Amino acid sequence: MSALQSASGKSHAANPKTYDVVVVGAGFAGMYMLHRLRRLGLSVRVYEQGGDVGGTWYWNRYPGARCDVESMQYSYSFSDELQQEWDWSERYAPQPEILKYANHVADRFKLRPDIALNTRVDRASFDESGNTWSVTTSDGSTVTAKYVVLATGCLSNARMPDIKGLADFKGKVYHTGHWPHRANYPEIRRFAREEARNGIYTEMPDRGALDDGDNERRARYESRWAYGGLTFMAVYNDLALHKPANDTAADFVRAKIAEIVKDPQTAKLLQPNNHPIGSKRICVDTDYFATFNRPNVTLVDIRSNPIEEILPNAVRTAGKDYEVDALVLATGFDAMTGSVAKIDIRGRNGQTLNQKWAEGPKTYLGLMSAGFPNLFIITGPGSPSVLSNMMVSIEQHVDWITDCIAHLRDRGLDTMEADKQAEDSWVAHVNEVAHTTLYPQANSWYMGANIPGKPQIFMPYIGGVGVYRQICNNVAAKGYKGFAMTAAEQPQKMAAS
Repeated sequence: MSALQSASGKSHAANPKTYDVVVVGAGFAGMYMLHRLRRLGLSVRVYEQGGDVGGTWYWNRYPGARCDVESMQYSYSFSDELQQEWDWSERYAPQPEILKYANHVADRFKLRPDIALNTRVDRASFDESGNTWSVTTSDGSTVTAKYVVLATGCLSNARMPDIKGLADFKGKVYHTGHWPHRANYPEIRRFAREEARNGIYTEMPDRGALDDGDNERRARYESRWAYGGLTFMAVYNDLALHKPANDTAADFVRAKIAEIVKDPQTAKLLQPNNHPIGSKRICVDTDYFATFNRPNVTLVDIRSNPIEEILPNAVRTAGKDYEVDALVLATGFDAMTGSVAKIDIRGRNGQTLNQKWAEGPKTYLGLMSAGFPNLFIITGPGSPSVLSNMMVSIEQHVDWITDCIAHLRDRGLDTMEADKQAEDSWVAHVNEVAHTTLYPQANSWYMGANIPGKPQIFMPYIGGVGVYRQICNNVAAKGYKGFAMTAAEQPQKMAAS
């Protein structure tokens, strides 16, 4: 019996095993969610389809994989002891070190006993008669829970390309997402959580790109390029907002690529020319561009020379065959919604989440979707998510969800779900804010443009991590305004005979 059921007097002894909360995914979001819920005294079961914890860092272990957020910021902030005892070896941590850190967290906080590995969640159905979720896993077992939290990650559903002949290739085929398994820091973290636009610490200037002359602007760009990292886009405060300002940054980057890459035609293919720079994930150069100077590297533009088919030992483009021993499919992910879409999630009246999201994801604050009570999403569409430092956004969502569940428990409330009107208003706001920037001008995975047939809607909230955090805090302070709640049924007293 779960702690919540014990408190309410309800029991499901005849039913499958019952938990207060089922969490889907044991990456950084799922592990922190488990840690926080345990401290509430709740019974929790985490299901992870991988063979260990770590989420995206468990799956994406291709050579050279690393994070483009600095290591000291891409780590948990909830435990000072954890921060002090862990030493990062590099400014941008490589995948093996991040995975080692994830395993350290799982062991240090004794999380493993509540995590079922190699177990995929296939189905989750809401039972309106009991206000519980029935969760079925890949081993055929079913459990029930008052709440379900989707910690499935934004970049965990690898996209396999549909290319003629791929199944006939005789060599090895790898996908980067399924690679074979062989400062005043507290203040910086506070700033990243509460004030930085994307949850990454950097000083945002109070001037635009056109406020400086050519020489001063070039010097600023050179300095930030040499420093490296995603903060290049924070040299000026208007690079994501105004095309003329963005053009100055794009021109600089195009010139740097031309300076590094010796072949002019190859350099041209690598330069950002068909979208505002930064509206797709900017390439943080760790000798990436210089790699194209190697004699054994050839860049083929498949926009002008599409892949016609995969032969048993070659790739054919525009009638030319390139013999290869192996294929690496760096074709990305069905981002933000793909990992959720793989689960058959059914809410009120049997409606599936895939049906509801057929024309694009709809959430309130990126946390819940109307018609799916007690189903929470961590860093879902409609939240800063992939436009932010994911660790900052994960911690903010987990803390908010934990406080919310405690609020429901302490007041004897049985269900909570997004109000449809509040949800519609939030979706409209997310789109309105997005279109004040240059981001929607790019055919990026932020828009779902890499998945054929997927509705092209700008999915993350670009209003800023600090602004978003305050909105969420205000919603909670007003009694979770925009969410509908119902009280738990009280057991009826028997009449005296």
